Amino acid sequence: MSDQKINSERRNLILATSAAGGVAMAATAVPFVASLAPSERAKAAGAPVVADIGKLAPGEKMVVKWRGKPVWILRRTPEMLASLEKVAEKVSDPASEKSEQPEYARNTARAIKDEYLVVVGICTHLGCSPSDKIKPGAGEGMSADWQGGFLCPCHGSQFDLAGRVFKAMPAPTNLEIPPHTYLSDTSILIGEDSKEA
Repeated sequence: MSDQKINSERRNLILATSAAGGVAMAATAVPFVASLAPSERAKAAGAPVVADIGKLAPGEKMVVKWRGKPVWILRRTPEMLASLEKVAEKVSDPASEKSEQPEYARNTARAIKDEYLVVVGICTHLGCSPSDKIKPGAGEGMSADWQGGFLCPCHGSQFDLAGRVFKAMPAPTNLEIPPHTYLSDTSILIGEDSKEA
């Protein structure tokens, strides 16, 4: 056998072995890389979640889960935002100064963008989930001067459309504003507030 024929066979064998090794390596790498994504358990434990708010119409609310908690995202209308000033004297902590809240929650709207309320939907009294009483007036089973908000059915705590608790209610503080940031005009990252909007 000539040296040229042996080198040709050796080269073909090396190429075939390399190709088979490459395929095996890719087959092993794909599940490994996929395992680096946060699991459902990790998401529940606190991994940030992205909420798509692109189809949320004014006056509508959506719910996403973060750390096993319901996070409400309410797209407020101009009328809803105007109601916040009307009840400012009636709420216990109008500027969210009595509890640990992100700096961007220390305003009347308690929001980065006034139009969107992003709040954990758990009462700060005993952890119940308040009901929507978003429409103003007696139509929601509230008093005629009700401006809209949320009612905890367990012990009667009332919150306005910024999640601020009214005075003389069992809930000691306003609803929690989770850390969040806007990734775009149509998506919010809940669980982190360090990224640029």
